Amino acid sequence: MARRAKPQVKLKRAYEAPAKSDGCRVLVDRLWPRGISKDELRLDDWLKEVAPSAGLRKWFGHDPTKWGAFKDRYFRELDEQSEAVGRLLARGRAGTVTLVFGAKDVYHNDAVALKEYLERHAEK
Repeated sequence: MARRAKPQVKLKRAYEAPAKSDGCRVLVDRLWPRGISKDELRLDDWLKEVAPSAGLRKWFGHDPTKWGAFKDRYFRELDEQSEAVGRLLARGRAGTVTLVFGAKDVYHNDAVALKEYLERHAEK
């Protein structure tokens, strides 16, 4: 049985300049990043369905003390989005995919959690 290629997933803030090394650029936030135009962002896709629900996003509020609980709840939401998650995994196996996000906190945000989720599910 052939092994599946591990997805190549990178992270980048929406406010950082796009680069060729980004590969496929996918916005993974439910809300459009403030103050940046569509042309500046240069996205290949915007997958709102993999973003946390509005209720979960508001509850979390980028509070690092809630990070573990946020990831648990968010991963349960992602389990319900198997089609969108599958598309991201397929893109990552085909080449680099960069998850674009707007949060200021580069360590505790939905894109960081989504990358972890994708890497775990790629092994299954």
